[in-house]
Amino acid sequence: MIDATGLEQLSSRVISCRRCPRLVAWREETARAKRAAFADEEYWGKAVPGFGDPEAWLLIVGLAPAAHGANRTGRMFTGDRSGDFLYAALHRAGLSNQAEATSLRDGLRLEGAYITASVRCAPPGNRPTTQERDNCRGYLEDELDLLPSIRVILTLGGFAFSNVLRILRARGLALPSPLPRFAHARVLEIPAAPVVVASYHPSQQNTFTGRLTPEMMDSVLVRARGSARGTLEG
Repeated sequence: MIDATGLEQLSSRVISCRRCPRLVAWREETARAKRAAFADEEYWGKAVPGFGDPEAWLLIVGLAPAAHGANRTGRMFTGDRSGDFLYAALHRAGLSNQAEATSLRDGLRLEGAYITASVRCAPPGNRPTTQERDNCRGYLEDELDLLPSIRVILTLGGFAFSNVLRILRARGLALPSPLPRFAHARVLEIPAAPVVVASYHPSQQNTFTGRLTPEMMDSVLVRARGSARGTLEG
């Protein structure tokens, strides 16, 4: 049963979070200073909650909000090049109603997918510390509990991949030791847990260099859908 109230309460807790002084200072300073291209906009400047379809079968986990993306707009992967790449792929896969994500008022809806991140505040240099990651861990655990239809977790990048595996192992699930290393398109089937699928992160560093192409992203989403069907049939 979907706990819509629980998801709303979780979002409120995330938005009001100030656990990490370094991240709070950075996100708020970035929101004050702004980027010249967005000088007339009011930045979000707070922790960013997950969002999407409460009945999602697919949970997408990224690294953290971008300083001038989600930290500006208030929604994961919204308003930056990584989001442009990701939402175009989700639209092609039938998981979103449109290919663009520009603001909280752009009409975007996800269908069968929910997007979140390992860390909820924009970190300097896109490098959260281990303690900052662990401070956010409970939010991701709560999302897993509040999204009962999740069959597949798609991790974007090695940071998210490792974080998700640590959380699943801490829940007493049977994962290999040592934990598997990140590799693009790796699929891990874990008893009594969602299937974990890994992908390169859709950062400009990966998409502009061709390390991650639209075709590769499409293939990962096809694999994720096939894995979801397998868990439902098994």
